[in-house]
Amino acid sequence: MSRNPPRKGHFRIVSWNINSVRARLESIEKFLKDYDPDVLCLQEIKATEDVFPLQFFEDLGFKHTAIRGQKSYHGVATLARCPLSKIQSRDWCGKGDARHVSVRLPMGSLLHIFYVPAGGDIPDPKTNDKFEHKLAFLNEMITWSKKLHQPSILVGDLNVAPTEWDVWSHKALLNVVSHTPVETSLMLELQQAHNWVDAVRHMKPEPEKLYSWWSYRARDWAESNRGRRLDHIWVSPELGASIQNVEIATRVRGWEKPSDHAPVILDIKLS
Repeated sequence: MSRNPPRKGHFRIVSWNINSVRARLESIEKFLKDYDPDVLCLQEIKATEDVFPLQFFEDLGFKHTAIRGQKSYHGVATLARCPLSKIQSRDWCGKGDARHVSVRLPMGSLLHIFYVPAGGDIPDPKTNDKFEHKLAFLNEMITWSKKLHQPSILVGDLNVAPTEWDVWSHKALLNVVSHTPVETSLMLELQQAHNWVDAVRHMKPEPEKLYSWWSYRARDWAESNRGRRLDHIWVSPELGASIQNVEIATRVRGWEKPSDHAPVILDIKLS
């Protein structure tokens, strides 16, 4: 799906939980050369702004940046070949975590990048404050989505696999954080709050199984293929007809020293 030659009027946006940007520079460079995106949205960069490898990205043509970093944890970054404006970040749930950045693209659409809390291991908000935080975060996103009045693109690791077609086993994962009924219900409510169009499912509808994350614990992740679709790209309803193509770049998960997440790619026609 690499762009050769460049497509006129089409814009390529990539969302990728990179799981430490400084540890994946070789893979990032290969990916950028193979897939040639216009905008790269990274989550879990695990770096503050002062140590983020800006020069590395500038040398590859990504001279415009919006970064919200955090030492050792979390962190998001939007890197672009095109100018970015109206750069903002919101402190979700008042935790001070670096989990969101928004920018305005030259075409006028707003681009929001999110890294939703993973939620820990126990799906009980009464005994697990990480899960409580995750549910509060999703609820705050629902309220925010209802107030959106501009064409927007939402990307990121939302840490929820919403349907049975987004997990390797619906039955086995019903009580596993990321696919519990309370999470999937909130995910549906979030989608309905702005009538978001799930770009991946718009082009690759159910019942096709789709995953974007595979655990490091698997001896052979590709052979076992016990994945979950945790990474998403959504667009406002008025942008739905502009979606040209999508891809989950599964092969990237098999590269040397990979992130446990694969990049999600959107080609969209923005006028």
